[in-house]
Amino acid sequence: MSEESAARGRVLLIVSGGIAAYKVLETIRRLKQAGVAVRCVLTRGGAEFVTPLSLQALSEDRVYTDLFSLTDESEMGHIELSRQADLVVVAPASADLLAKMAAGLADDLAATVLLATDKPVLVAPAMNVRMWEHPATQDNLATLIRRGVSLIGPNEGPMACGEYGPGRLVEPADLAAAILRRLGAGAGEAEERAQPAAGPLAGRKALVTSGPTHEPIDPVRYIANRSSGRQGHAIAEALAALGAEVTLVSGPTHLPDPPGLATVRIESAEEMLAACRAALPVDIAVCAAAVADWTVKARGAAKIKKQAGGPPPALELAENPDILKTLSAPGAERPALVVGFAAETEEVAQLGAKKRARKGCDWILANDVSEGTGTFGGDENTVTLITAEGAEPWPTQTKRAVAARLAERIAAHFEDPSRTGAAGKAAE
Repeated sequence: MSEESAARGRVLLIVSGGIAAYKVLETIRRLKQAGVAVRCVLTRGGAEFVTPLSLQALSEDRVYTDLFSLTDESEMGHIELSRQADLVVVAPASADLLAKMAAGLADDLAATVLLATDKPVLVAPAMNVRMWEHPATQDNLATLIRRGVSLIGPNEGPMACGEYGPGRLVEPADLAAAILRRLGAGAGEAEERAQPAAGPLAGRKALVTSGPTHEPIDPVRYIANRSSGRQGHAIAEALAALGAEVTLVSGPTHLPDPPGLATVRIESAEEMLAACRAALPVDIAVCAAAVADWTVKARGAAKIKKQAGGPPPALELAENPDILKTLSAPGAERPALVVGFAAETEEVAQLGAKKRARKGCDWILANDVSEGTGTFGGDENTVTLITAEGAEPWPTQTKRAVAARLAERIAAHFEDPSRTGAAGKAAE
């Protein structure tokens, strides 16, 4: 690695098997343009999709493939290889390599380097949706996150195998941006760390609400909405991937609890508010849940019977607590950054800006949930980020991509020296 590029950050990139391996070529190009030194380890599976020559040409450094190469061991042993970088990145991270990492196996160069490294590790998974959703993979990820490994992605979308869902490698621009952010102030600071960093939000506490609330009418029926919880869950995972200690307060959804973070499941808005208050103090609060505006004032103790030929029962509604406004209110336990969502069907940016002012939160993500958008229950979202500086429309993208982008913006917010004193960190 050249002295000039090494001064700006050094990355050891481990490329494992998968069709998405071609994306790392563009990632390397972007990192080199940013002045980052890149050295590559290529697994046997990865070599089925990209060649050592391609990686060497773009990284301008030797590519390592064989654990038992006597030449490599004499010039650059796997221990040295694992420790001369400021950040170790696995992209694409296959289900097989994630399993090896979780189990502490060392049967090839990539696994041995990962077991021997004392530097921060970032994994970017890519695999078939069924493999991603398998409990074994999710358990392995939970284990790695507990150990301080950071996660980016995967994105949702069509697969090379013809299926659709989460499992796509994040785009090169997003991966390169995440790597650059983790390199932070540069190699000198990274070398001084006694322990591997867990990400730019390490030491921060975050609260995320997700999903709908169910407001009971009687023991059988309830008032609800179409929220799936996918956006809120993705945000919780994205914040955890950047090192935050996350509490997810979730209404009723069909989604599994995200690995590596605390999930509190609730039913009603009252229960959600109580769970949020119990999670305080935190540095970050993201209110992504679609909380019902009203609840039934007098809930039936028994199932309300339909009277043949009679009028339908009259339901008297009462206003639910305003969780976003409550968390945004000034006070000792107000989070340093409060982010809300505004689900609108018209004049999205204008109404979102009004909601931000009305609730007193710092940011609003306003999204169009009108009929035909497929936002509720779908895989994509179109949002406009509204802050004190104005409105910033984001392109339509997957909910995981929205979450990753929001998490990166939150990390950048706390990295701003002008905000550090005011934000502080949540009290222990």
